[in-house]
Amino acid sequence: MIDNGSDELVNGLWPFMKRALIIFLPFWVFLICWTIDLPLFLSSILAGLSLSSIIYFEKKKLNV
Repeated sequence: MIDNGSDELVNGLWPFMKRALIIFLPFWVFLICWTIDLPLFLSSILAGLSLSSIIYFEKKKLNV
């Protein structure tokens, strides 16, 4: 079995949280941006950029 350090993040809950966040976080960001009347194009760009925050968090926590 491959030793994956991501199992140690957030007391072992990270693999499940990551799957849920990758699905729902862009949707939530899009809805928030749409609610505050940002243009559709800008809302979709910000929703896509929210995925990089998940990946950045994981890499930062694994390197520490």
